[in-house]
Amino acid sequence: MISEQEILNANILIVDDQAANVQLLEQMLRNDGYRLLTSTMDPHAVCALHRDNHYDLILLDLLMPGMDGFQVMEALKETETDGYLPVLVITAQPDHKLRALAAGAKDFVSKPFDLVEVKTRIRNMLEVRLLYKKLEHYNQVLEQTVLRRTAELRDSEARFRRLTELSSDWYWEQDENGHFTKIFGPVFEMLGIRVDEALGKTREDYGAVWNAAEREQLDAMLSARRPFLDFVYSRTNPKDVRQYMMVSGEPMFDPSGRYTGYRGTGKDVTDTILPQP
Repeated sequence: MISEQEILNANILIVDDQAANVQLLEQMLRNDGYRLLTSTMDPHAVCALHRDNHYDLILLDLLMPGMDGFQVMEALKETETDGYLPVLVITAQPDHKLRALAAGAKDFVSKPFDLVEVKTRIRNMLEVRLLYKKLEHYNQVLEQTVLRRTAELRDSEARFRRLTELSSDWYWEQDENGHFTKIFGPVFEMLGIRVDEALGKTREDYGAVWNAAEREQLDAMLSARRPFLDFVYSRTNPKDVRQYMMVSGEPMFDPSGRYTGYRGTGKDVTDTILPQP
């Protein structure tokens, strides 16, 4: 909502070639508590004034010598970058009202002035204009917040990746069907999976022989969607060398509780398990 103080602090420009009309509108607005009032009798000065002051409302007379209100609005369109003309036109010609609205004016008041009508239309238009500006500011803040949060998320992911690389040989994620969706480190080499089949269902072990009981135990934990920590299993690679792998993993769930896959870390712990020569 727009407060009373925000409305009374709105920046208003009065444009009319008749000094009496300018004085009448200024006096009326000051009596109602409006504080930031500017006026000009020169229509050629309107664009420069608006460019410098970004008025919340321009009270614009349509019939002026040298440059009428329609020409002023066309010039303002080049100045107003957001395409919104905060113009309330003043006219004594009923047939000019629709033309003024089509030219970009947001409302109109008729001469001779009905002061109650003028006050109401000015206040209503200011409420709309200030709400528009508040929404525009909110969208800018929201966009900046999204960009900042996105950058923070990327930094966090980069830190997590570095930490993972320091604490383990590899990091992995699988979807609910067991397909790898994210890996860091030599996951496929450790597991004996062909790179071109990483997202498939076939595991190629290049002749490696896994300990069947250990693999069965690991598969059972994955199937049961249980977390596991530092589970060690082994294989004999094609060079007939025994290797030991230690993995930790946890199931992942979305906010609704639906299972979405697994993630975990692993490392080759052969050197810590086999006696060194």
